[in-house]
Amino acid sequence: MTLDSYMQELGRAARTASRRLAASTTAERNGALHAIAGALDGARERIAVANAEDLARGRERGLDPALLDRLELTPARIDAMLAGLGEVAALPDPVGAISDLASRPSGIRVGRMRVPLGVIGIIYESRPNVTVDAAALCLKAGNASILRGGSEALASNTAIAGAIAEGLRAMALPAGTVQVVDTADRAAVSALVRMEGYVDVVVPRGGKGLIERVLADARVPVLKHLHGVCHVYIDAAADLAMAHAIAVNAKTQRYGTCNTMETLLVDAAVADSVLPGLGEAYREAGVELRGCKRSCALLPGIRPATEADWSEEYLAPVLAVRVVDDYEGALAHIARYGSGHTEAIVTADHGRAMRFLREVDASSVMVNASTRFADGHEYGLGAEIGISTDKLHARGPVGLEGLTSQKWIVLGEGHLRS
Repeated sequence: MTLDSYMQELGRAARTASRRLAASTTAERNGALHAIAGALDGARERIAVANAEDLARGRERGLDPALLDRLELTPARIDAMLAGLGEVAALPDPVGAISDLASRPSGIRVGRMRVPLGVIGIIYESRPNVTVDAAALCLKAGNASILRGGSEALASNTAIAGAIAEGLRAMALPAGTVQVVDTADRAAVSALVRMEGYVDVVVPRGGKGLIERVLADARVPVLKHLHGVCHVYIDAAADLAMAHAIAVNAKTQRYGTCNTMETLLVDAAVADSVLPGLGEAYREAGVELRGCKRSCALLPGIRPATEADWSEEYLAPVLAVRVVDDYEGALAHIARYGSGHTEAIVTADHGRAMRFLREVDASSVMVNASTRFADGHEYGLGAEIGISTDKLHARGPVGLEGLTSQKWIVLGEGHLRS
């Protein structure tokens, strides 16, 4: 079978399964999630053997330690996968919910019903646990999914796919409900994002290079964010102790995430009061600072920032620091260099905080909180399929509701339009 024929076969099976899922009950989908958890638990040894193969092949290929760490499925990580399935099953089911039902002068009642998107393609790298997370969220929201993981995790994903299929069979749901692409051929990605007749939306999870490639090839809608250049702005009216704690946490709590602060903006009115202490805290944490001229004057020995630093997503212990004249200067910087992911202000001025919420164009905007909170679990979504910086359909962390759409419904009793 050619690659194109294989991908078309996956698409047809997913479309057929999506119609069955649209008619499924919450109990059926939750039952399938619990059955998949049981099948995964019973397949631990098989999954561990497959994962060991991937790790050995990765070491031979010279994969860096960080990538190998993301690839590894320890017993604790398998436990976390099982727990995640239970958590998704416990979430409220958005499918079929009716909202805004109202009577019209004609006598009809008009509202909206939440429905599955249909077939979702997920393209991701490295972490095989994403296979379970993505499958669970799509299934709970009534969608069929086609999952294409990275070539470095092919054996692990194939083993996980077998357990998922076993769980689906236990609840008499079609095999096309969750399908894992079983080839490492990169052309499968291009094929998946061009399947207009079968795939309703694609969600890429990975580095900027992967997402740019998906965008270049896609003929179906894409939910994505390219990168996370997130800012914390310390306003002139900030509580400086709070500002210090937030600025340290936003950068150092975890370096390699898309909601980590990459540029710190400090109002000139408080720069000499807050920056020296922050500079010391960052030095102790091993964070390299790259600053504007005014930052360098207040923090001797730091590296001068280049123009490229203001738009860089480091994903590393490196931070750009800029002193701005005022609130308007901070907004201008964010508008020019921000990626639309997450922006935060630290201020005790309520009016300025409300302005920041209204005026900053990003998928998450925060007042007096670390950017690290931009996460589906922290937002109460239970889990997320990814982050979207798009403005249509879903924006920010995409949970179950973001994997559904709404259609208009009309309830009548023989009403005729005159």
